[in-house]
Amino acid sequence: MRGDLEWGSIPRLVRSAADRFPGREAVVDGRTRISYAALGERVERASAATIAAGVAPGDRVAVWAPNTADWITAALGAVSAGAVLVPLNTRFKGAEAAYVLRRTRAKLLFITGTFLGTSYVASLRRVVAERPLPDLEQVVVLSDAAPAPAPGGSPAYRTWKDFLADGDAIPPETVRARADAVRSADPSDLTFTSGTTGHPKGVVITHAQTLRVYETWSEVVGLTEGDRYLIVNPFFHTFGYKAGIIACLMRGATMIPQPVFDVGTALANIATERVSVLPGPPTLHQAVLDHPARASYDLSALRLVVTGAAVVPLELVERLRDELKITTVLTAYGLTEASGTVTMCRRTDAAEVVASTSGRAIPGTEVKVAAPGPGEPGEVLVRGYNVMSGYYEDEEETAEAVDPDGWLHTGDVGVMDADGNLRITDRLKDMFIVGGFNAYPAEIERSLLRHPDVADAAVVGIPDRRLGEAGKAYVVRRADSALTADEVIAWARREMANYKVPRVVEFVPELPRNASGKVLKGELRGRGAPGGVIQ
Repeated sequence: MRGDLEWGSIPRLVRSAADRFPGREAVVDGRTRISYAALGERVERASAATIAAGVAPGDRVAVWAPNTADWITAALGAVSAGAVLVPLNTRFKGAEAAYVLRRTRAKLLFITGTFLGTSYVASLRRVVAERPLPDLEQVVVLSDAAPAPAPGGSPAYRTWKDFLADGDAIPPETVRARADAVRSADPSDLTFTSGTTGHPKGVVITHAQTLRVYETWSEVVGLTEGDRYLIVNPFFHTFGYKAGIIACLMRGATMIPQPVFDVGTALANIATERVSVLPGPPTLHQAVLDHPARASYDLSALRLVVTGAAVVPLELVERLRDELKITTVLTAYGLTEASGTVTMCRRTDAAEVVASTSGRAIPGTEVKVAAPGPGEPGEVLVRGYNVMSGYYEDEEETAEAVDPDGWLHTGDVGVMDADGNLRITDRLKDMFIVGGFNAYPAEIERSLLRHPDVADAAVVGIPDRRLGEAGKAYVVRRADSALTADEVIAWARREMANYKVPRVVEFVPELPRNASGKVLKGELRGRGAPGGVIQ
């Protein structure tokens, strides 16, 4: 595969893109427009600064920021210096981010200033004041201001400008040598995903896996030089980073990052920037189609939509093709443990196949359903070059996920048709998807049980008209407590990322359990939302 053999590593891919597409726009971020040649220079400067900061090959470098040109530069600069990238979810609260930083022993953190009304720096400083992060040496604030060092002096806070200036003392040949030393088999990133235990686990993916999977992805969807790609999927997610940034670098497409999905902003970007590629969850495309002012925007450049992460109605596929005249609408299925991509529809597939399945295994990989017979549901298993090398420093969890024959047990239940098209029907895990974000009940339940008035709690996913799914919490109050649903939700909003917060709370005298004490989640799901669907 070309991506694996030709580039070998992400640093060499960045250099190759600068050489192959020097004058073409690489990134458009508001008024900032960066050519591929200029992006190559920016990444090398960020790499020099990372080296100057004392980051050694294999050290972990985290980024906690929304989709911006600086995220692209900082992340690619760190990886080009031989670091392992640790993207942090922008929905994380301080304690959630600190867990990942502590778990990975991250040495350097790039952090946004204020985003969506929240000071990420203040949030981090509060957590560090309670429990220091001894391995975190520097925090680079992606803005023009940085706070004074915390008591004790660690970590040091720098502005993005000052951080970059430090790299000027590093010779170019040192920067180039560091990039050239990165091997295909080296880890490129650690993306954290929660499991049924509720403890986030870091998925280790190599440079070779990243390059090969997203060269394949780019080929299957038909991404081409000159495409203009609105990247709404967050960069902290495998899909946003790799099907976004990495795929664009491979093909010479223009990256147009959007920090937060707002349908009005998206429509304006599509029209103004002549966007041709728009991946995202079904809710995103539904919002575009249903916007009352859609007709006033010129969306004629749109030609490629890739979606998934939830059930895709046939009507949505047909409307995208008929009303917006989008020539290619594809669905796909993946998970972080398989480099983000497992199956994909093909451009020749009928609308019914695109809407009702997630397509077939990507080339060079195997997918099977562990079912009693053909056409029956069973757990989806994946084997191939896309399967993770393991969970970071967690042999026990890795052995549980990947069997001795190399099959990744996804925890998803699916049905495969005679043509090899996979349809996901259920989840062995309790995970549900809120607007494209994976929410894990065990993790949410652990947080709810920290509330002083909560004696027991169980969370399930229920239908939500806007988000696809949302959480419903069944809560057992402690004796004599007058805790209300609004109080539970307000508390949860302070303690966890918004997509994890239950939208509905129902108090029950006790949770239904089987003889072994396991909560009967199926019974709870059957109770559902008031009226069946959250409006």
